[in-house]
Amino acid sequence: MRDTILAIVIIANILCGILVYFIPDMGNYILLSIASGVTLLALYDAFFQKKHSLMRSFPIVARLRWFFEEEREKIQQYFIEDDLSGTPINREKRSIVYQRSKKQIETIPFGTQHDVYKKGYEFVKHSMFPKDHSHIEGDRVLIGSDKCFQKYSSSIVNISAMSFGSLSKNAIIALNQGAKMAGFAHNTGEGGVSPYHLQGGDLIFQVGTGYFGAGKSIDGKRIFDEDIFHKNAVRPEVKMIEIKLSQGAKPGHGGILPAKKNTKEIAEIRSVEPFTRVDSPPGHSSFTNFEEMIVFIQKVRDLSEGKPVGIKLCVGDNQEIEEMIHAFAYANNYPDFISVDGGEGGTGSAPLEFSNYIGTPLLEGLVFINKTLQKYQLKDQIKIIASGKAIDAFDIIKYKALGADVIGMARSFMLSLGCIQARECNLDTCPVGVATQNKDLVKALVVGDKNIRVKNYHEKTIAAVKEVVAAMGKNSIADVSAKDVFRRDKEDAIISLATIYGLEDDKVNSKTLIRA
Repeated sequence: MRDTILAIVIIANILCGILVYFIPDMGNYILLSIASGVTLLALYDAFFQKKHSLMRSFPIVARLRWFFEEEREKIQQYFIEDDLSGTPINREKRSIVYQRSKKQIETIPFGTQHDVYKKGYEFVKHSMFPKDHSHIEGDRVLIGSDKCFQKYSSSIVNISAMSFGSLSKNAIIALNQGAKMAGFAHNTGEGGVSPYHLQGGDLIFQVGTGYFGAGKSIDGKRIFDEDIFHKNAVRPEVKMIEIKLSQGAKPGHGGILPAKKNTKEIAEIRSVEPFTRVDSPPGHSSFTNFEEMIVFIQKVRDLSEGKPVGIKLCVGDNQEIEEMIHAFAYANNYPDFISVDGGEGGTGSAPLEFSNYIGTPLLEGLVFINKTLQKYQLKDQIKIIASGKAIDAFDIIKYKALGADVIGMARSFMLSLGCIQARECNLDTCPVGVATQNKDLVKALVVGDKNIRVKNYHEKTIAAVKEVVAAMGKNSIADVSAKDVFRRDKEDAIISLATIYGLEDDKVNSKTLIRA
C-alpha cells in the first residue's frame, strides 16, 4: 500500500510538471506546487519520521485519520446526534438555554420526542384546577441558621462555582453583571474573588483547599490566613461563604488549573507561580476531623461578621456523612447550608477515573443529605443547595422535590454565555471565549451582549418553574414534594419519587440527641 500511494503521488507530480512545461500559466504552477508538497510529505511519512507506524505504512492517507479524529466530536454533534442523544447535555436541553437567553421562541411543535413509555421517563401530574402562575410564590429562600447574623435572601437558582482561571475574565464579568440585573447569586469558585467578580452582583465566596483569596503558601503548603480571608469576606458583594470539601468532577482530588490557563494575572490573584499547573490539595490543612471542622466553620463565620457559611461536598461514604451531621447536632453548631454536588462531573478539567467512577450521583446524594438532616432535626437550620446538570424547570422542580432548597447551575449558565459544548475547557482553546485565557478568543465574548443573556435565562427559567408549579395546582414552589414527581420503572409501573427514595411521608424518623 505504501508503494502504491508513493507511486500515485509521484506520477501526479510528474504529470503536473509536464502540464507546466506545455502550459506555463499561474494556475498550473500552483497545481505543481501542491503536488510537489504532497510528494515531499509522502516521502517524509514513509521514510523519515519514525513516530507513527501507521503513517509509515500509509503515507498521506493516514493523516486523514488524525484529521477526522480531531474533528470527531464536531462531526458527531453537527451531523450525527439527534436532539436527545448528545452528551453530557443533549441538543434539546442546550437549545432551551439558547432560546431563553436570547428570548427566542421556546415552544416545540408536533409533540414530544421523548419515549414516554420507556423505563426512566419522568414527569409531574397536573391539576384540574391550576393556579395563576403570576401569583406563584417561593422563588426566594432565606439562608441562615440561628448561628448566623447576616441571613441572605437567595434566589432558588444561582450560578454554581466556576473560578476566574477556569473561565475567562469576560465570562466572569458577564455572569456577575447578569446576576446583578436579575437579583441572584454568583459563586466565585475556588480561585478567589477577582476584580471581574466585583461588578455589583451578589457573591458566594468559595474557600477551597488551596485557600486562594483566603490564604498563602508557606514552605510549599497552602494555609488559611485570617487577614487575607477577612479582607475578601467582609466585602459588601459577598453574601455567603462556601467551604469546599470536594466537588463532583473530581471528589477527593482537589482542583486543577492547567498551566496554559494560569496567566500572570491569575497567578497573582492565587499567589502561585504563573504558567504552571496548579493542583489544589485534596483536603484542608485547617482541620482533620469533624470537631476541628466545626471550629473552622465558626471561625469563618466570625471573620465574615456573621454571614452564612456552608460546606460543599460530593457525597462519598454515607457513614462519614452521617457522622459529620451527628457531630453538628451534638455540638449544637453547624453550617448554614450544605451544597451537594453530583458525582457526574462539572465544568472543569478532571481525571477520567474521577469524573466517571468516583462520587455519588446527585439524586442519591441529595436524598441522603436531606434524610440525614431530617433524622438529626437540622433541616430547618441547614439549607441544601443542589448542583448537578440542572437545565430546565423540570430539573429544578425534581431537585426541589427531593429536598433541595436552592439550585446551583454551572454548565447551563455557560451555555447562556454562548458555550457550544466544544469540550475544550481544559485545553485553553474554547472557541467562544468562555473557558479560555487566550486573549484573542476572550475578545469574541462581548460582555454587553452576554450579560443580558445570563439575565434572560435566569428570569425565563424562574418563570417556567412558576408555570409548571401553577399547572400542578400549587400556590408555592416550596409546596412541591417527592410525591408529585413520577418515574416509569423497570416493570412498566409509574411510581413517585417519594416511593422510590423512601420519602412517602416527606419525613424520616427523628432521632433524639443529647446536645452539648
